[in-house]
Amino acid sequence: MHPRQPAFDAAREWYVPRALSGRRVTSFGIVAGIAASFALSACGGSGSRQDAAEPAGVFPVQVTIARFPTVQRLSEHTRLVIAVRNTGRKAIPNIAVTITDPQRGTSVRAFAQYNNMGGLSNHNRPVWIVDRYPGPCRFSCAAGGPGAAVTAYSNTWALGRLRPGDTATFSWSVTAVTPGVHEIQYEVAAGLNGKAKARLSGGGVPQGRFKVAVSSKPAQQYVDNSGNIVNQ
Repeated sequence: MHPRQPAFDAAREWYVPRALSGRRVTSFGIVAGIAASFALSACGGSGSRQDAAEPAGVFPVQVTIARFPTVQRLSEHTRLVIAVRNTGRKAIPNIAVTITDPQRGTSVRAFAQYNNMGGLSNHNRPVWIVDRYPGPCRFSCAAGGPGAAVTAYSNTWALGRLRPGDTATFSWSVTAVTPGVHEIQYEVAAGLNGKAKARLSGGGVPQGRFKVAVSSKPAQQYVDNSGNIVNQ
């Protein structure tokens, strides 16, 4: 068995998270569907479960920041930022965020869309190119790789153990490359194997969506006297 490969690369209104009660939001996070797959034995034939070391339980969290510009232009550099606070009394085993397509889940790589044209060997087409992933810039990050927070799960990044009261900030630096109206969804988890579940104070799953309009007119840029690239 081989683990899924990590996803590859391809002011305005800010979306602020709110409780998602009152309407049904389908969850495409790492909790649904992944836990069942880990009932199988670990890769390498050891016979032990990969989720054996993950504590089971519910871990209260608060999404303190969830922002992404709702209006963007081609070639414009922006950031998607999601900050999660541990509001419980126990440390969260491995705080993680999954970025998905609201309709197709993790079958579409993060920050991409599905192209249903026949005959394609790869139906993923990037909407945003990821310039910088969450986590410290170690390993292959300096060469454009997926960064230190990458996991074996496609579309999922994890920042490790989160102590009570602490906040973990996930930040993706991206560049829009496909015009049109696009939606992406995020979901927070307390672990990678489905046993540790993150929940809001009301019991809901910490998740949300961004609806972004990308203009076909490229961003206008110039270099200022300090050598900085400025978007107009």
